[in-house]
Amino acid sequence: MLPIDPQADIGRRAWVPCPACDDAAGCAQCGARRNCTEHWRYLLANTGSLLHLQCPGCTHVWDHETGFGATRSAAASAARPPRRRW
Repeated sequence: MLPIDPQADIGRRAWVPCPACDDAAGCAQCGARRNCTEHWRYLLANTGSLLHLQCPGCTHVWDHETGFGATRSAAASAARPPRRRW
């Protein structure tokens, strides 16, 4: 089991299901997509819409693509018009 990341700050949280422990399964608040006081994740960093998270329960670290705003998918890059060079 990993230790909690030194950059982890309880003031920076996200409410995303943990892919390792799924501790929020069966929680009524999480099921209603509300900000539960128990099943949050440390938001370690983000790069645009890509979140870098850590579960405080099982300490699993993972990346989560929200799909909100600018994404890093190949389709999104291909759909973007080429930059003009003046």
